[in-house]
Amino acid sequence: MEYIFETKMQVRDYECDIEGIVNNANYLHYTEHTRHLFLRQCGLSFADMHRRGTDAVVARMTLQYKVPLRCDDEFLSRLALSKQGLRYIFRQDIYRASDGKLCFKSTVEVVCLVGGRLAPSPDYDRALAKYI
Repeated sequence: MEYIFETKMQVRDYECDIEGIVNNANYLHYTEHTRHLFLRQCGLSFADMHRRGTDAVVARMTLQYKVPLRCDDEFLSRLALSKQGLRYIFRQDIYRASDGKLCFKSTVEVVCLVGGRLAPSPDYDRALAKYI
């Protein structure tokens, strides 16, 4: 798999549970933030697209937790992209920066609602064309 985008983040203390590891729900926040940064880099603004009547929404997620992140860990959130029909398939993995260990794997399927209905988005297709 070839990653097309990467961002570095750090675990904050309030993201950890009583066991001292990142609460599982926070990995979803990390991947969502990564997708938003990537889409912004591609010239897509969620707020602008919403005003224009197009909303990209998560349709399905597959998650695999591998090695836990802990407080203050720095990590790399990486993203790959493909398209199948109306679905944009984001493969997103998180690696601990200190040793490169794979901590989390996910596949996130996103579809577009145009005018409230499932439909192709010419704006998203155009902005992501060089990656899919």
